[in-house]
Amino acid sequence: MPSTRIETGSGWIGDRRAEVLEAVQRALVIGIKIPEDDRDIRLTEHDPANMITSASASPRRTIIEITLFIGLTIEAKRRLYAALVEQLAPFGLIANDIKVTLIEVSRENWGLGGLPASEIDVGFKIEV
Repeated sequence: MPSTRIETGSGWIGDRRAEVLEAVQRALVIGIKIPEDDRDIRLTEHDPANMITSASASPRRTIIEITLFIGLTIEAKRRLYAALVEQLAPFGLIANDIKVTLIEVSRENWGLGGLPASEIDVGFKIEV
């Protein structure tokens, strides 16, 4: 059920966009145990001139913003952060290249099929 946005500077991913998206998907499955077919990930590459980061930041600096239901345990969050670093390492990203922000939303503030998510069975356990 998470909605994930990946933002990074353009140029370093090259033609591996689909692979990066799949790596983040795997991390979500590992970390917060969503079903494999629960997919909602967007990748945006920015011209480096349109980004400002610290002088020590790598050109591969990647920000991952995940909007999801309230209820994850700290253990699940730790698993997710570690899985993201592990899954993105093959692309040359190191832990310090990756910033993750979780935006937790109550189910009544998430609409699916014209209904609040609090009124439907989302098909998997949220509190992992």
